[in-house]
Amino acid sequence: MVGTVAVGVAAGVLSGMFGVGGAVLTTPGIRVLGATPIQAVGSTVPPILPGAISGTWRYSRSGLVNWRVGLVCGAAGAVLAVGGAWLSDVVDGHALMVITAALLLYTGISTWVRARRESREPIEADGPESDVETGPRLAAGDDPELLRVAARQRHPIALLSAVGALSGLTAGLLGVGGGVIMMPVFTQVLRIPMKVAVASSLVAVAIFSIPALITHAALGHIDWTFSLLLMAGTIPGAQIGSRITIGASDRTIRLLFGLFLAGLALVYGGAELASWVG
Repeated sequence: MVGTVAVGVAAGVLSGMFGVGGAVLTTPGIRVLGATPIQAVGSTVPPILPGAISGTWRYSRSGLVNWRVGLVCGAAGAVLAVGGAWLSDVVDGHALMVITAALLLYTGISTWVRARRESREPIEADGPESDVETGPRLAAGDDPELLRVAARQRHPIALLSAVGALSGLTAGLLGVGGGVIMMPVFTQVLRIPMKVAVASSLVAVAIFSIPALITHAALGHIDWTFSLLLMAGTIPGAQIGSRITIGASDRTIRLLFGLFLAGLALVYGGAELASWVG
């Protein structure tokens, strides 16, 4: 019980810091603690919702949530999260996980290298700051007012929907929150500042964890003892993680996020590749 709660706290910290669901840690964590493979996927989904809500609440108090980004991605991913959960019963996920790990490794390394090279991204302004609807294109930064403007920016709905759909499918299929897919796109394609990207990702993660939760519960994949103990840790853990990110510089969070993605890719990809080949 103590070990499961501790895993939940650590996962909540990751969730609050990087905008991910935290299942990237809880899934192998409870597997080690005795869960079956399918329970290790399904039982980690219920704690994603309260952890994401906890982190979102903390970021919203600082005005860092881009609700348009989070809600559109979340709505687009909700349906495919159900499909992914159903596919987890019939699809061998080894190849998918290896490919995903390769993409995460590339993204992690490029994020880290870029953060090392640039202490601050240049700011590109296409119009007056008051024109928030069409927006200036904002790059990363630490200025509080700049971050609040970024939290009100509009981005193409079609692109947000595509990102949300892919993330939702991944969330349901692999039992993760989907933030590992959204965050690189938010920061590198949409050029959303890291803190706003994390806050907005948590909104989407919360939304499409709901259908994934319902589906895994209906399929009998959830051990509620594991889930409730993980919840007890993820809620305070997400508060800790969000406070760390809010108080740190954008460059520091980018460096840590790059290392996190690269490490995640090596651990998961190596394990899946060894299991697949074997």
